[in-house]
Amino acid sequence: MRAARLTVATAATAAVLAALSGCTEKSGASDGEHVINVTATDDACEVSKKSVPAGHVELAIENKGSKVTEVYLLFPDDRVVTERENIGPGTKQRVTAEVKAGDYRIACKPGMKGKGIRQDIKATGKTDAKRDPRLDAAVAEYRAYVQQQADETLPLAETFAKAVKDGDLAAARKAYAPSRVGWERTEPVAESFGDLDPKVDVREDGLEDGQDPATDWTGWHRLEKALWADEKIGDREKELADQLLTDLKDWQDRVGTAEITPTSMANGAKELLDEVATGKVTGEEERYSHTDLVDFKANVEGAQKSYELLKPVARENDKALTTELDEQFAALNTLLDDYRADPANKESYDFVSYDKVGAADRKKLSDAVNALAEPLSKLAAAVVAK
Repeated sequence: MRAARLTVATAATAAVLAALSGCTEKSGASDGEHVINVTATDDACEVSKKSVPAGHVELAIENKGSKVTEVYLLFPDDRVVTERENIGPGTKQRVTAEVKAGDYRIACKPGMKGKGIRQDIKATGKTDAKRDPRLDAAVAEYRAYVQQQADETLPLAETFAKAVKDGDLAAARKAYAPSRVGWERTEPVAESFGDLDPKVDVREDGLEDGQDPATDWTGWHRLEKALWADEKIGDREKELADQLLTDLKDWQDRVGTAEITPTSMANGAKELLDEVATGKVTGEEERYSHTDLVDFKANVEGAQKSYELLKPVARENDKALTTELDEQFAALNTLLDDYRADPANKESYDFVSYDKVGAADRKKLSDAVNALAEPLSKLAAAVVAK
C-alpha cells in the first residue's frame, strides 16, 4: 500500500514519524533522463533528481536502511500513482509508471508505517509518445472490470452487514469471505485513493501510532475479530457493519474516477502478488476466520486479469516473459485447486480453512507465489518497451 496497511511488522515506528523532515536531494548519477534513483534509509529518502520529462518514469530504488521499506509515487493529494512494498534491507527494486506533466511526491516508508519521508518532484513538458491503441482498450476493459467488481461486492456486503445487524453469528461468518472477493481482486485501485483502505481493510497491527483500536479500527477485519475471536455481536459491531457499507458505496462511486494506466495495471498485478506473499501465505490477513485462501485466489485472479489484458502488447515486446508468466499463473492456479473443499469444483470459493494447511504446504504455496511474482515485476517495463 497502502495507506495505513501493514504487511510486515517492525519496531521503532516513532523514529520514522520523527524523520519526516529528513529528506535530502542526492546528486548521484542517473541512468537516463526518465529514471529517478531513490535511496531509502531508516531516516532519509534521497532522490537523484527533482524533475523528469512527462511520460514514463522509472524509480530505481535501493534500500540502504535496516528496516523493510516501501516507496510510493504520489499525486499531491496523496492518491497513489504507483508503489513498491516490502523492499528488504540491502535490496533493490525498479518500478515503471506513467505520469502527465505536474507535481508529484516520492515517499519512502521505513518500517512500512506512517506518512513517509517525502520528496517533491515535477514532471515537465508534454509526452510525444503515442500509446498503442490496444493498451487504451486494455485500460477501458480493466476499468469496466473494476467497476463490475465493486458493483457485485455491494449486494454481498449488504448480506454480510444484515447478518451482523441481526446478531446472527453463523450467517455473518458464512457471508464474510464472499463479501471480500471483489475488493481483493481489485485492491490496488481501491488503495490508490489513499483514504479508503484504512477504513475498510486494515488489520489491528496496521493502525497508526496513536490510533485506538476501540474507536479507530473499522472495516472487515474489526468485524472478523468480533465474529471469530470474541464470538459476539454487540451494538458497536452493528454500527461498524453500517459504516462498512457506507465506505464500500464510496468505493463503488469513486472507481470511475480512478487514475488507471497500462503501467498501473501491471504494477497493480505485482502488488496483488505481494499481498499474497506477505499476508495470505503467512496467515496474517485472516488470522481469526482463516479464510486466507479465498483472498489468495481473488488476488491471483485480479493479477491475472490485468496480465491477460496487457498480454498482447507485452508478448510482442518480450515473448519469453509472457511465456514464463503463462506457465507460472497456470502452476499457481493448479496448486490452489488442491486446497478447494471440493477440488473437482473449480468455480467454488469454498477453500479449506487455512489453519489446517501445514508448514510444508504453506512453503509450496509461497514458492509458487514467488516464482510468479519475480517475472510479474517485469510486466510494466515490457508493456512500455519500444
